[in-house]
Amino acid sequence: MERSTTVVPISHHLVIHEIETGTEEEPQSLTLLELIDAVSEASDTEQEVVATVSYMLNSGRVRLAGNFRDTPITKLCG
Repeated sequence: MERSTTVVPISHHLVIHEIETGTEEEPQSLTLLELIDAVSEASDTEQEVVATVSYMLNSGRVRLAGNFRDTPITKLCG
């Protein structure tokens, strides 16, 4: 199986962003819009939003609900 990688260049300022994380065993379910809105509030650029959302979905910390519930991350960013 061939893997593809998407590289998103990010120039990041030295700022600390607080992101609430829970200790629940099940990942939190959010719609894609809710996730993007939440990340956008703490981000300075679109590239930072894309990189953070991708990381969160790939890490399993969040799970999409709604229309994109079963869509692989590669389809969302492709």
